[in-house]
Amino acid sequence: MAAYHSRTQKAPIDAQDAAVLLLLYPSQSIATVFIERRQHELDKHSGQISFPGGKVEKHDKSYSDCALREASEEIGVEPSLVEVVGHLTPLYIPVSNFKVYPVVGVAEQPLQFMAQADEVSKIITAPLSIFDKSSTRKKKDILIRSSFTLQGVPYFDVEGKVVWGATAMILNEFLAILQSYKPSK
Repeated sequence: MAAYHSRTQKAPIDAQDAAVLLLLYPSQSIATVFIERRQHELDKHSGQISFPGGKVEKHDKSYSDCALREASEEIGVEPSLVEVVGHLTPLYIPVSNFKVYPVVGVAEQPLQFMAQADEVSKIITAPLSIFDKSSTRKKKDILIRSSFTLQGVPYFDVEGKVVWGATAMILNEFLAILQSYKPSK
């Protein structure tokens, strides 16, 4: 599979492995789920929107196991309800020194979510159809630290929340793959 992250840097040897779950499930249409990370001064991604996921632990047998475990912990999804259907391109996140392995999973039935209060301030669900709309794809300046602003950052507007950075890159890769399978008119 071709890498969709052309502007990313290679992960250093000391990067920690992590996995996230891009979960598809039936709602009124096919939907996916994000979390809004709880505000925490030690978390470099505090308050950001992301897919459920986290650091690979010693007992995780694979990236898929990690992603399913983290989704179970963070949003209360039973791993046995999710079938892993693929993996996307790994992505290095310099600010936290994680190499993230995106896992794509599908649930055949509607799901009930429950946020883990320590890590998740909000669960955000979105039908995949919103990502076809140009009004969902935007750009803005993003303040990283009090003295550093990234200018013209592409992001997805999901319920007024800014989905940017690694999460947006992963989502964009997934959407590009979906687009490549749509029949031409």
